Amino acid sequence: MLPTDKESEPRDRDSKLTTFSSRRKGSKRVAYFHDPNIGNFHYGPNHPMKPHRLALTHSLVVNYGLDEKMDVYRPHRASQIDMEKFHSKEYIKFLSSVTPATLPEFIKLGIPVQQQFNVGDDCPVFPGLFDYCSIYTGGSLDGARTLNTGSHDIAVNWAGGLHHAKKIEASGFCYVNDIVLAILELLRQHQRVVYIDIDIHHGDGVQEAFYLCDRVMTVSFHRYGDRFFPGTGSMYELGSDAGRYYSVNVPLRQGIDDDSYFDQVFKPTMDKVMSFFQPSAIVLQCGADSLAGDRLGSFSLSIKGHGKCVEYMKKFHMPILVLGGGGYTVRNVARCWTYETSLLVDAELQNDLPINEYFEAFRPDFLLFPELQMNENQNTRQYLESIVRYVHENLRNLAHAPSVHMHDVPPELLSVDSLANDETEDIENNSPMSESGVYEDDDMCIEELA
Repeated sequence: MLPTDKESEPRDRDSKLTTFSSRRKGSKRVAYFHDPNIGNFHYGPNHPMKPHRLALTHSLVVNYGLDEKMDVYRPHRASQIDMEKFHSKEYIKFLSSVTPATLPEFIKLGIPVQQQFNVGDDCPVFPGLFDYCSIYTGGSLDGARTLNTGSHDIAVNWAGGLHHAKKIEASGFCYVNDIVLAILELLRQHQRVVYIDIDIHHGDGVQEAFYLCDRVMTVSFHRYGDRFFPGTGSMYELGSDAGRYYSVNVPLRQGIDDDSYFDQVFKPTMDKVMSFFQPSAIVLQCGADSLAGDRLGSFSLSIKGHGKCVEYMKKFHMPILVLGGGGYTVRNVARCWTYETSLLVDAELQNDLPINEYFEAFRPDFLLFPELQMNENQNTRQYLESIVRYVHENLRNLAHAPSVHMHDVPPELLSVDSLANDETEDIENNSPMSESGVYEDDDMCIEELA
């Protein structure tokens, strides 16, 4: 059981969640979602994605005493109906029924699961797959619902943030796109939501879902080029139709460091985004694979440099849903997300790690802020300035924040429509077609409910 011995039961969405009397006066109200079972799932012995990182993170959060400054909840498990608000019924039915034991039966029936649903090496079928998806997706949905009630200012689900999943397939270690579902929930109460992604990989699944919409602006800071996964995220991917200029991409080269990332790119971009778009809610994906020394990454961000982005977005004083994402050097993921939890609750942490059940995993230094292995920064000032200038020019095309007609809140989550794409145009005409062709057949947008 969680330290608070309390579970999240926000099924009555009009009810306020209880809060701790120990919270400091004037501080933000923070809801933290964690299921102790989430760290027990296993993608496979040689797979870089380790859900166990969430157990290490939570252990540090508790042993630093941060749980005492938040309301800690065990999230509900998302249902198939919840997931089908974005994903196809056929795909969710597959996820809910497939197991390592039944996978051969699907293949015997002639179902090309690898081609049809993209399960395989990167996205394996492992024991408890659907339970895993239900837990991390439920945490993000509960976080969004909590923000919608107004009972909390900040909601945290480090198990969420799986930004590559598509409407009808898994991708990049991601099966269900909890982010898209959480944004749809936030749109029930908010005219405009900004999505910010500081994972080293492009947030392609979220961008694709809202590529034709003007109520969600997606902003992704990621490595681009050299066939780096997923191959999308060119600065020329701007959105299309009503969503033109609502997709913002900041493609970066390897080795970018703290100063270049925050001062030259993140802050100037987000200042303009917030000014022009004027959202009323923020979703922040904090993929920790952008840290220096990550097993699959190549940036040179420190833990404090990564956290500076979280701290900055908090200063806009609007509801914010904070999610995890990538991160494949487990001990550094735990350090990073623990530190960012402390920023959200205004707590200062000592550098020496507290004794915890995973203490040996943090050897040899046992520090919260160890020296990380840096790569050479291949991002020149001129290169970064040119990208930011291009972003600013495109944002000026918005002229002002869009005027969105609001309807009564529907009884259920908004759904997402599949829309046919127009003929592909060349890149100079800002076609939604990327180099990898990811948008050729599967552009999607919010279905506005009358």
